[in-house]
Amino acid sequence: MSFSPRIVIAIAWIATAPLAAVAGDVSPTEAMPAFRCDPHWLKLPGDVALGEVSAVAVDRRDHLWVLHRPRTAEATDGRHVALPIVEFDAAGRYMRSFGGAADGYEWPEVEHSLAVTARGDVWIGGNFRGRDGHGDDMLLKFDATGRFVMQIGRRDAGRGNLDTSNLRAPADIAMDDRTHELFVADGYGNQRVIVFDERSGEFLRMWGAFGAAPPASNDALASTSGPTDSSEALGSGTFNGVHAVEISRDGHLYVSDRANQRIQVFTPAGKFLRQVFVDRGLPSPLTVSGITFSADPAQRLLYVADWGNSTLVVIDRRAMKVVGTLGRPGTADCEFRGPHLLDHDSKGAIYVAEVQGRRVQKLMPSH
Repeated sequence: MSFSPRIVIAIAWIATAPLAAVAGDVSPTEAMPAFRCDPHWLKLPGDVALGEVSAVAVDRRDHLWVLHRPRTAEATDGRHVALPIVEFDAAGRYMRSFGGAADGYEWPEVEHSLAVTARGDVWIGGNFRGRDGHGDDMLLKFDATGRFVMQIGRRDAGRGNLDTSNLRAPADIAMDDRTHELFVADGYGNQRVIVFDERSGEFLRMWGAFGAAPPASNDALASTSGPTDSSEALGSGTFNGVHAVEISRDGHLYVSDRANQRIQVFTPAGKFLRQVFVDRGLPSPLTVSGITFSADPAQRLLYVADWGNSTLVVIDRRAMKVVGTLGRPGTADCEFRGPHLLDHDSKGAIYVAEVQGRRVQKLMPSH
């Protein structure tokens, strides 16, 4: 199946117009941030097309890396489809693209997530999972020039939550550059966080919800439905749709449990610390999709993509309390349609990948 390459990458918005923000139960010390859309930032050449945009990552130079799905775009006369991994510089200028099927590694059928290390290496994963067991059960690593470096796991090889050699349609990747550990949200086919040595690919450890061992069987996994139990106090004892992982400067790991509508926080060793529920009771049961932090030294705020209800939720990180929302559902600029994975740069701008919206949006802080 092919799709039209009508991709909106730069946001067309009146520069002085703020992004709609709705404050929740906010004390004077928990002021909601204000953002505006930058209308002319991302400059994609006119002869280059992108497909569905699934993920974004910002490196230490504030370059933006975009992972898209070339199979969902069409080449036309005078226009070609970019390779799946695309780099833009800090001014938003298109630099290059690389990746895709080639000898020496197994490229995923459905591109889903990427992470960039401090050295500039790029990790990517896919989330295809067929009824026959066929799936994207691997991660790939490339250096900054696009040269293939390493593969963890093999296509179609995932054997469930206790398999330490393969993934099972992993959803997101986070790198701890201090310890060279790679944290993976292995949540489309499994119910766990799994950790590898980023340099060797060696398995290190894994855990499930609340830091418990992952369940031996994942037959009950239903990550496209709602919560797996109705407990108001703690929620389900197992993950259901582990979709994002992010590491804070103070060394805590934030894990989105999308179908259970919550974020759980752990030490890097897997000790459970606390959790917060996000948008329970709204029309879509699939809420927490992507997570990023504010750019201040203390990373006071979490910005959370509510995928199903198409908004960004703002959480005070210390209190683990929702303090408001940004944006609303829609296809106009500064509105969202399926916000998926996101990241921030050193100046506090937030970059949002929208799969259904087929674009990247950049939200600039209003000072």
